[in-house]
Amino acid sequence: MKVGTRGSPLAIAQTKHVCNNLSKITGQDIQLEIIKTKGDKITNSQLYNINSKGLFTKELDKALLEEEVDFTVHSFKDLPTELDEDLEIIAVPKRESPHDVLISNKSWDEMNSECTLATSSLRREAFCKHYKKDLILKPIRGNIETRINKIINKDLDATIMAEAGLKRLNLTQHIKTIFPVKYITPAAGQGALAIITRKDYDKKETISKINHSISMAEVFGEKSVLEQLGVGCQWPIGTIASFKDNKFNIYSILLEPNGEIIKECNEYGPIKNTCELGRKIGKIFEKYI
Repeated sequence: MKVGTRGSPLAIAQTKHVCNNLSKITGQDIQLEIIKTKGDKITNSQLYNINSKGLFTKELDKALLEEEVDFTVHSFKDLPTELDEDLEIIAVPKRESPHDVLISNKSWDEMNSECTLATSSLRREAFCKHYKKDLILKPIRGNIETRINKIINKDLDATIMAEAGLKRLNLTQHIKTIFPVKYITPAAGQGALAIITRKDYDKKETISKINHSISMAEVFGEKSVLEQLGVGCQWPIGTIASFKDNKFNIYSILLEPNGEIIKECNEYGPIKNTCELGRKIGKIFEKYI
């Protein structure tokens, strides 16, 4: 089998992790094919200021459809709300931490109006404005190591990242603060991976053996909020799902770009209705967008 992936250190680490688990099942070596996406080539713009649909996936989808690779591995949160009709998400491995974290030499409470925090996420910007309205906010792009180095070299005071990426790259020593998911609510699907293949691929069943059903239910429910709204990263929306004591819950928050909270929603139900719960929240949010 041949797998397609982006070329960032994180994407490669994630893909190798998936391949190692698959190889244990199949006994086969899996060939890795690095594919550069449009999102990798754009380094000077905040993602919400451009048409981000398929920004990190389109070239990988093309390689799949043309049978240059057999499957692809993605960060779930990077996926557009709609896939090509000939492709499908065949597996979601067990989810890593969905939390956002602070990378800084200062604690969150120590940060003040003289501190510069860099992020290119409209959601993270909105939460920063909600809690710390006087921070100096700047855009930032580049891989995880590049962003961390900007803090180490004191070019910036802080940045906010997904904890999952730092864990996968063994860089958790740089974490200053782990934000609770109800304090800074993550992006839909954050911390999860998606394995995509063609609907007619004859080894789908083999790949699906590494699926983690609860993780898949969580992220599909979260993504349903955005699917109902028809939006990606153009609105500050945080969404987190959890399954506990046989109850499934989706919490979602919609903010103004200036940090004001527009609406919060909590929906509970059986795990089989995760997407229905997400769409219900999306319908509520539609009234405000």
